[in-house]
Amino acid sequence: MKSMTGYGRGETAQDGFKVTVELSSVNRKQAEVSVTLPRELEQLEVQIRDAINKHIARGRVNARISLHTAENKISARKHINEALAKAYAAEFARLAKSLKISGDVTLDQVLRAPGVFQTDEELAGSEDLWPAVEKALNQGLTALLKMREREGAHLAKDLTARVGSMRTAVEKVRKQAPTTTENYRRQLLERVKSAGLESIAADDERLLKEIVLFADRSDISEELTRLQSHFQQYEDCRKSGEPVGRTLDFLAQEMNREINTIGSKANDAVISREVVTLKAELEKFREQAQNVE
Repeated sequence: MKSMTGYGRGETAQDGFKVTVELSSVNRKQAEVSVTLPRELEQLEVQIRDAINKHIARGRVNARISLHTAENKISARKHINEALAKAYAAEFARLAKSLKISGDVTLDQVLRAPGVFQTDEELAGSEDLWPAVEKALNQGLTALLKMREREGAHLAKDLTARVGSMRTAVEKVRKQAPTTTENYRRQLLERVKSAGLESIAADDERLLKEIVLFADRSDISEELTRLQSHFQQYEDCRKSGEPVGRTLDFLAQEMNREINTIGSKANDAVISREVVTLKAELEKFREQAQNVE
């Protein structure tokens, strides 16, 4: 079981460049990946997304990749694209002649033209830098997944405690359930007596019919059985190495359905108190399940 929250960082150097990858993940119902890249690495976005999606099944991952010169270089080397500079100079001179503007083309004007003055980063090809990016990305993913696993272990511990509390409450309900019909029969006789109506024998057909109808309406054996099945499915999820967040969401919904039905059927104070406990524990279970991948 893994959490959807975590952080990971990776860094590597290649050919005088340093690539830094920072990954952070938060809760989302689906898998989402957001990638922030420098212009020089924009062509690698699809590869980066694919690499992340192989490891993330649920949650939003924010990936920030930085490219800069390695620490052992004082500054990025500058490069002049001489052929491009000559082309700009010729075009500027032609345009000045066409517009009948006097004055010579200056070096400053040519150097300010796009692409003439370039740094190492601008000259580096994104595909050439992919090995460095991939290595830093894998480092970041490893750290991210380890943190998600550690957080997931804490979530599993808490979820198991919630299920344990619900199991205890369900067992109390199961023990109390057989007494509800007898209690109802006794209360019914007392109400008839207190109302001053004619005396009714314990085996009176009308009384027995009412008791049978009550027993049928208040029978919660199926709901209790389904709850126990849901608890076992949680145990299966806890032991699974696959993403189980969506399954836990579904189980929480189903358990809530059974608990509500028990609360509406059971006309008993003891069971009602346990239903309140079940709802409280289930709400905590549901909140934690929303953090699970």
